[in-house]
Amino acid sequence: MSTPPLRLFFALPCPPELAQAICSWREGLHLDGQSVAQANLHLTLAFLGATPRGRKAELLAIGASLPRQGFTLQLDNLARWKNGILHLAPSQVPTELHELVQALREALQAHAFEVEARPFHPHITLARHAHSLPAAQPAFKWPARAITLYSSENSPTGVRYRPLGEWPLDHA
Repeated sequence: MSTPPLRLFFALPCPPELAQAICSWREGLHLDGQSVAQANLHLTLAFLGATPRGRKAELLAIGASLPRQGFTLQLDNLARWKNGILHLAPSQVPTELHELVQALREALQAHAFEVEARPFHPHITLARHAHSLPAAQPAFKWPARAITLYSSENSPTGVRYRPLGEWPLDHA
């Protein structure tokens, strides 16, 4: 019997104190969609999807090789995509984030991992299946602290993101 693959992605984990502040703010919006659990708030850098378990070591090596320049995101844009994803995004994307994503995509391609071709749109998903966009002006400051390789796992209580590797970012 074969071992099922892991469902993996690289992301910036949302610091717990910021996740709590975002969720408290989100509660005041009275959303009509399905809210993302506070523990699952993150900013995806690269989604890998179903990945053979035997390739985990390669991904950990890629994570260790990535640029570690820290940066701060200003989450100041609340938006909703046509598919009902309500999200927070920065109106200005730091150069360091673009460079990190580019380095990650290049490293993944060099190791023959499939990389999404669509442009990178940094965001934190707040809710799914949202039918409306609340009139709100977010203002959250996020000093990105780490890059994490996550495994997305289904459980009786919902989806859980389990960290498999984490690499701190340097802040001046």
